Amino acid sequence: MPALRILDDRQRELIFLRPPRRIVSLVPSETQSVLALGAGDRLLGRTRYCDAPGSVPLVGGTKDVDVDAVARLRPELILANQEENSRVHLEQLAQLGLPLFVSFPKTVAEGLAHLGRLAKVLEVDARDLLRRGYAAVQEAEAALGKRGMLRAFVPIWMDPLMTVNGQTYMSDALRLGGGENVFAERQRLYPLAADLGQAVPRPAGTRDTRYPRVALDEVVKRAPRIVLLPDEPHPFSERDAEVFRAALPPGTKVVRCGGRDFSWYGAQSVEGVPRLRALIDSLR
Repeated sequence: MPALRILDDRQRELIFLRPPRRIVSLVPSETQSVLALGAGDRLLGRTRYCDAPGSVPLVGGTKDVDVDAVARLRPELILANQEENSRVHLEQLAQLGLPLFVSFPKTVAEGLAHLGRLAKVLEVDARDLLRRGYAAVQEAEAALGKRGMLRAFVPIWMDPLMTVNGQTYMSDALRLGGGENVFAERQRLYPLAADLGQAVPRPAGTRDTRYPRVALDEVVKRAPRIVLLPDEPHPFSERDAEVFRAALPPGTKVVRCGGRDFSWYGAQSVEGVPRLRALIDSLR
């Protein structure tokens, strides 16, 4: 069988002489995709945040990967994410010559494409799963033209208050659900005082500008009709919800919800996109 050559989202080429049988996943959504592809028996390492059988050894968290523990497992494939995993740990794994497959999807469709690449690497049949995923995206896109979108605010952290702009996976998932991100064009400014409108911004350089820190009065000025408070990465509480209800005009709907459909790419979106559509439709 000829070798499989494939690029990850860092444009790094990986070469597989045979389908990998020993997989370490450093990302919860990647772990879910491996299970959905029917390759759970190949999983020999995962993070504490992954939903996987308890018999699969832990190798730390997404931000505190135990590099030595990963290396001892002799993986034939390590699934990682440029955003969720710490750069220093990924560089250490790469320096050890381990087969590191780094993803970085910024849209739901890109996440499905990554799922397709993973299926190709594992040599498993994902046609039905991918068909359902792309159908969910196409149906959501078609529905956007038939009804107006609801202006929406979706924070990711409470103190400091942070959200996402339109260049993120979360914003695209929100869009497919029927929500218009009120901070879609907002860039993160540096330093913090500039992000809060209290100083002149400095050049961002190579720093990520997709996650702005905002003030509550800025949220009020953007006039969202709905505020969705996901339970991850920050577990928004009912007390947090009351803060927004008190600040925003009567009639603004503030709802706590699950966060996985907003941020877990790949297999999660197959059912996640329809769930987001149903959630936002219920708030119209």
